[in-house]
Amino acid sequence: MAKKSNNKSWFARLKSRPILWNLTLIAVVLVSLLVLSYIALAVGTRHGMRRTVPDFTGLGLKDAQYYAEQRGLKLIINDSLYVPAYPGGMVLEQLPKGGVAVKEGRKIYITINSFAQKKLPMPYVAGRSLRQAKNMLESAGFGIEKLEYVEDIATNYVLAQYLNGVEITEQSNIKIEKGTGVVLRVGVSPDQNITTVPRLIGRKLFDAKGRLWEQGLNVGQVTYDEGITLLNEDDARVCRQSVIQSSQLPLGSTVSIHLTLDKQVVEAAAAEAERAVAALLKQRELADSLARVAADSLRMVNEAQVEPQQTTDDEFFF
Repeated sequence: MAKKSNNKSWFARLKSRPILWNLTLIAVVLVSLLVLSYIALAVGTRHGMRRTVPDFTGLGLKDAQYYAEQRGLKLIINDSLYVPAYPGGMVLEQLPKGGVAVKEGRKIYITINSFAQKKLPMPYVAGRSLRQAKNMLESAGFGIEKLEYVEDIATNYVLAQYLNGVEITEQSNIKIEKGTGVVLRVGVSPDQNITTVPRLIGRKLFDAKGRLWEQGLNVGQVTYDEGITLLNEDDARVCRQSVIQSSQLPLGSTVSIHLTLDKQVVEAAAAEAERAVAALLKQRELADSLARVAADSLRMVNEAQVEPQQTTDDEFFF
């Protein structure tokens, strides 16, 4: 009884002091809120409940979804590609990668292989400039297989387009697989048959192809470092081109390229390309100077060989 009385006496003394009493109440409320917040956070984030993400790559979509559900994970199809060598619906890539520990209920984003390549309407580009035709084809999801130049007064204007050897007309109205390339027959005047090779080092494959087509050049052999696939190809950059930039070639010539994922290789290739271009321009300047000297010398020789016209006395008195 004495202990209970003492407790009541302590409680009474605390309440008799308003400031101390209010501070005590505030402290109790704050501690209660912190405890409740911790409990709510632990429940909301499933604290301590973690799952190891399986490697879904190579699995069919149904199997991947089954294994994800078994581990309390959610699969989200983020993108799709079409790789003919793989079956449709196969998981090609995932994020996060397999083996990563995540919380239950985490979304796993996957890229799957399409069951068939999408077919799109082919635009009619004949009668337009090569640059316009290239842009129209790329915007529609297509590319250029080859540029065929024929003599014509309109240089770099598309005269006709072909698919598998068959000419496409304005009335063709056909749908073909996305990414397909067409053959463009392009005009060229004999006195305008030279173009300049663009810089391709450091560019992605898509950009490099576009720059070559814009300059009236064909894409030659495309090679890659080991380890580059359709899934990471977009990260690769050109590190070699068969003809250095600023070189001059006939329209329709071919330039081959090589791609890598190594940034240091690309940087070294860019520096080397700059040196090669500087040497080429210096050599071209020297050649132009020698050509001018030779032309001036020939002109002087020709002038010296021309004898001044002689006049006779008879001509004066005629």
